[in-house]
Amino acid sequence: MRWAGSARVKIFNMIKDYENIDYEILDGEIMEVLGTKVLSGLKYSKTSEWAKVEGDNVRVGLTDYAQHELTDIVFVELPKIGAKTKQAEPMATVESVKAAADFYAPITGDVVEVNKKLEDQPELLNKDPFGDGWMVVIKMSNKKDLNNLMDPEAYVKHVETEHHSH
Repeated sequence: MRWAGSARVKIFNMIKDYENIDYEILDGEIMEVLGTKVLSGLKYSKTSEWAKVEGDNVRVGLTDYAQHELTDIVFVELPKIGAKTKQAEPMATVESVKAAADFYAPITGDVVEVNKKLEDQPELLNKDPFGDGWMVVIKMSNKKDLNNLMDPEAYVKHVETEHHSH
């Protein structure tokens, strides 16, 4: 029985480790919607992008809910550094085994950084959407754009409403 007990502890630790996947970039509490994670301290768009304000810049990625809906992501086309973004307009493409989807800019500005890791490892969007799977950093041209985004609680309600209407 000793082996069974240590195996149970090992499985528990593996589950615990999975639940604590590298969210180092972000801090705060984790909420859930339809079995996917929503982090506090972020802003969210209606098209399921997250935005983390970092001074005059905003780090942007795909939400856990969006990556879950797309399933296995196989390709990401990111904008070039210096590209102009406009809030709520497409700026990148994400392709999965299930579908291709546009990735919308949550704010207006200029792309100042792109996550090059995604070129060779698009699956990071599935494995760690709030950490290593971030997509771009945008220098904001208008901080008022942030007012058009949702807080975590509003995003959870939005996802639940959208999910139940389909």
